[in-house]
Amino acid sequence: MTPHRTTRLRPHQAGATAIEFALVASIFFMLLIGIAEFSRVLFYWNTAGEATRLGARIAAVCDAKDATIKARMTNLMPKLQATNIQIGYEPSGCDADADAARSTCRSVTVSVANISVKTFIPVVPITLAMPSFTTTLPRESLNSSTGGKICN
Repeated sequence: MTPHRTTRLRPHQAGATAIEFALVASIFFMLLIGIAEFSRVLFYWNTAGEATRLGARIAAVCDAKDATIKARMTNLMPKLQATNIQIGYEPSGCDADADAARSTCRSVTVSVANISVKTFIPVVPITLAMPSFTTTLPRESLNSSTGGKICN
């Protein structure tokens, strides 16, 4: 009788393996996509830091206006907008005289702020605010346009 009883229970368990797989696979794939999304967020954070370094380098070496610097930074990170980027020279106002071409500036500070990244994690979409990034470089040749490849 025991063999007959086990064969009779099998039809009631048909599809149980598929349901168990669906439950485990959905959790696994959500976790996998979450890891990939947080990797993408960290990529954006790293790119924002690199964009501030690029902007500060262009401002310190090239005779470039703020609009040009912001355009180069947004080319590197399209998520950036000109309103997210702040460029300041020390001492304040040294960049106002076009004839002096910022020759009196001692340093430049480029900051990126107010950027958020929206994740595509299934069931739990998250919008993460990135920290602000700031890079300050001393004056090298703020009054020349011969900074090489970076100025082009």
